[in-house]
Amino acid sequence: MNRHRTALSVLLSTGALVAGVLTAATPSVAADSPASFRQQHTAGFWTAERMRSATPLDVTAAPGRARTPVATTAAPTSIAPTAASASPTAFPQAGGAWTGGGAVVKTSGRVFFTMGDRTASCSGDSITSANGSTVITAGHCVKYQGAWHTNWVFVPAYNNGNAPYGQWSATKTFATDQWAASEDMNMDVGLAVVAPQNGQTLSQVVGAQGILFNGGYNKKMYSFGFPAAAPYDGTKLVYCSGNSGKDFLLTKDHSLSCNMTGGSSGGPWFQDFNEATGLGTQVSVNSFGYNFLPNRMYGPYFGNEAKAAYDKAQTA
Repeated sequence: MNRHRTALSVLLSTGALVAGVLTAATPSVAADSPASFRQQHTAGFWTAERMRSATPLDVTAAPGRARTPVATTAAPTSIAPTAASASPTAFPQAGGAWTGGGAVVKTSGRVFFTMGDRTASCSGDSITSANGSTVITAGHCVKYQGAWHTNWVFVPAYNNGNAPYGQWSATKTFATDQWAASEDMNMDVGLAVVAPQNGQTLSQVVGAQGILFNGGYNKKMYSFGFPAAAPYDGTKLVYCSGNSGKDFLLTKDHSLSCNMTGGSSGGPWFQDFNEATGLGTQVSVNSFGYNFLPNRMYGPYFGNEAKAAYDKAQTA
């Protein structure tokens, strides 16, 4: 698949895995869907140093490998946010540290996992769900090049190796059927259900953002993530804001002026974002950028396919 990926970069961050530490993953049980994976974990694997050492890797894809967009004509489906206050910041913003505070600081976090023989990081967000334990991210942050990632954890409000609200281990990860089958960049959406801690669900501890499906294009948008490639270092929450557009090249993705780098994949995109409260309606995730169009981010359209994956996760 690498020979087809020379024009667009998936925003993944990865580092070397210490040999012998990871227990080999086994396939998910037969009852699981091809678009889901029952997670394995090595206790105590994600130390502060190992989280800090996840370093960037760019994975690319070819201009000739255009994906056929899937029509989304359904009516919008919206789920409201579950709960905070901050001071407004600049709009538009091509990339800078989020200093506004608010709910987004707690709902956003870094995602860590093992990918083959390497450790890696992405970003993710706690979203409102029936089980109160659902994280949404990019599809390639749960499965890439035909293999599901293992040792998957979500660290909300990550701060330079510190996990102020704990490490939330996934019990099961999900992707859209289209991503799981062929890694279609139009459908680069992944989710994880995380285990409760001390009798509380993720949303009870950090809150959760609302989510919208089939919401349309060309919106005032805010994106967040933890980019780890230069000029960023993965230690802080970064955001971009501006008026979004639609990809006119290979996908039907949203497009936004943004200089976030590897490691920001899976971070949330919000419309109707309130800078004062840090709450918004999530409509996409950071997915990729074209090599020949720097400082531009793309995120998948949340249509019926993303809704189907979300429904599987929130009821798991």
